[in-house]
Amino acid sequence: MSAPSTGAPRRTPLYERHLEAGAKIVEFAGWDMPVEYPTGVRAEHMAVRESCGIFDVSHMGQIETVGPQSLQLLQRLLSNDVSKVPVGGAQYSVLCNERGGVLDDLFSYQIDPGRYLTVTNAASHERDLAWFQAHSASEGFTAHVRDRVGDYAMLAVQGPLSREIVQAVSDAPLPERMTAAMRRLSGIEVLVCGTGYTGEDGVELLLDPIDAPALWDELCHRGAVPAGLAARDTLRLEACYHLYGNDLSEQRNPIEAGLGWCCEEQTGFIGSDAVAAAREQGPAQMLVAFRLEGPGIARQGNQVVGGGVVTSGTLSPSLGVGIGLAYVPAERSSVGSRLEIDVRGKIRRAVVEAKPLYRKGP
Repeated sequence: MSAPSTGAPRRTPLYERHLEAGAKIVEFAGWDMPVEYPTGVRAEHMAVRESCGIFDVSHMGQIETVGPQSLQLLQRLLSNDVSKVPVGGAQYSVLCNERGGVLDDLFSYQIDPGRYLTVTNAASHERDLAWFQAHSASEGFTAHVRDRVGDYAMLAVQGPLSREIVQAVSDAPLPERMTAAMRRLSGIEVLVCGTGYTGEDGVELLLDPIDAPALWDELCHRGAVPAGLAARDTLRLEACYHLYGNDLSEQRNPIEAGLGWCCEEQTGFIGSDAVAAAREQGPAQMLVAFRLEGPGIARQGNQVVGGGVVTSGTLSPSLGVGIGLAYVPAERSSVGSRLEIDVRGKIRRAVVEAKPLYRKGP
């Protein structure tokens, strides 16, 4: 789930705030991060579903690509069609190796003409950065790749009341979903992005690390509930969002992961031929969402009887049952298919469900 770290874990600008709030701190991808607060994971999870939660995601990485051929470089690296991203636009994509294996999944924003900011997963950041730089140099693109990981803190404000809370301190209307724009929030310069990882409406905020504690305090004062990594995981799993290192890896291609929608092979991205072949042949396995039909919780690594493996699993706070994601044979991947999962020697029955597993009411 995270890369081995060397030396002491890094700390975000909000580390002291988490300690003051009584958070349980764990090492994740080389960072000391809050996994949960004294109220507990379920309370944090439901705050996001019902009102507003705030996450410190400053461990995420950022790569800036700028220059006359920045678009061409990103078109070569990223699976999606970057030419469709307008200034102020956002786009999801995957980074593939030559065999079509997934190196990471990413969000890219075009901040200014020819200037892009790509957000990476924490455990993959150094590898992603090296990949960007190596291909920029070896393929002769007139573009500058710059590591911005130390220049940003990142907060995710998510939930049905999130935009209302952030709007109250903004100097202008917030950008819509899948767009990004600079705003002043409580007088602080912030890149506000209409994206998130919870299945709820909300924004992600990138700002100078020195300003992060003050903005965190202001948003919490206005009703945002601090939430940790554990709630972030249960929320994303209910929404069936992938976690790199669990549901995505170099051993899996985006077609079997269900991410063919963000792959535009005609752009010629690295690995596009392998992805096109996987699409044409059809995958032997597919990543499916499942719900257990009785008690128990399936976890990463649990085997699916007859072939397949669980990649993510938890007890859903919203649904009250065990849920998860698993790679299973393609012929057993249709909604309604029955599965049996070996959970620590006990067979648990499950059914393949449509994605997302959690849907808001009418």
